[in-house]
Amino acid sequence: MKEKGYLVTTSYKPAYPAGTVITGKWHKGRFVIRRVLGQGANGTVYLVQKEGSRDPYALKMGYDTLDLQSEINVLMSLQSKRKSSESSKDDPCMSYLLEVDDFKGRDGDIPFYVMRYIRGNSLHHFIRKRGREWIGLTGLRLLEKLNSLHRSGFVFGDLKPENVMVSDVGRVELVDYGGVSSIGRSVKQFTEWYDRGYWNAGSRTSDEGYDLFAFAVLIIQLLNEEELKAIASQHLPQTRSPGQLLALVQRSSRLKPYSEWLRRAIRGEFANSHEALKLWKGTIYTPALAGKMPGKTPRWLINAFALSIFIACLACLWAFFS
Repeated sequence: MKEKGYLVTTSYKPAYPAGTVITGKWHKGRFVIRRVLGQGANGTVYLVQKEGSRDPYALKMGYDTLDLQSEINVLMSLQSKRKSSESSKDDPCMSYLLEVDDFKGRDGDIPFYVMRYIRGNSLHHFIRKRGREWIGLTGLRLLEKLNSLHRSGFVFGDLKPENVMVSDVGRVELVDYGGVSSIGRSVKQFTEWYDRGYWNAGSRTSDEGYDLFAFAVLIIQLLNEEELKAIASQHLPQTRSPGQLLALVQRSSRLKPYSEWLRRAIRGEFANSHEALKLWKGTIYTPALAGKMPGKTPRWLINAFALSIFIACLACLWAFFS
């Protein structure tokens, strides 16, 4: 079954209404549903509050035990690797999973897990609200997230604006890890526009280039959605090609500042996401784009830049005196 722009593998199940109490079968945690955050092919995500706490959480209830367990295993692996990192030990945002349990539902036991709730807007809504000048910074933070995921041995797979949340200060988080797969495996979930196979630009094998291709199409959509939509609708599946995307990048004035990066991502020319991240940094910090950066620079960006300058100075001093 196909819906516009998506591949759907199962029919949606009715969501539980606000006020429903989800009680864990094993850990006895009690979570009150406030509203639905999203519904997809492999589960429903709810905004919930844990009894006795004011903090909001996101609870994902799966339709298939094995499918959701695979997603939980990925999150546990990422959490374990990040906890071992010195830079993330004191960062609460590095906690992926808060609780994993089963819920006795209408059709028997339903697996679920609870994770932190990301406050913010999906990427396309954020850019629409704050302006295109934020694409450079949000793109940088998104590539950092993807690079970290790739270093852990995973590919995100279903990269699209709805799966990228951005806070008011520009902090980026990936959501819905249902499409994550190990590098070298087949892509588990994808959305047609952002899929390399949809454009006959490569296989659906999980590699770093798959996410980078999706990122490139995402940028094209944010800056020139109408023309992208026209190209996708005018060509049959067998006639779509990466050349059509490259031609769009070439003739679009909005895409011109990012054209070199987009060209390499569409052609699959990056050796890895670290190389792609490095070129993106160089692109957005060029004089042509520097003046178009958001007027109020986020505090975390100022701190990161100051730290990089400090480290560079220390390296110079060490080289001078050694």
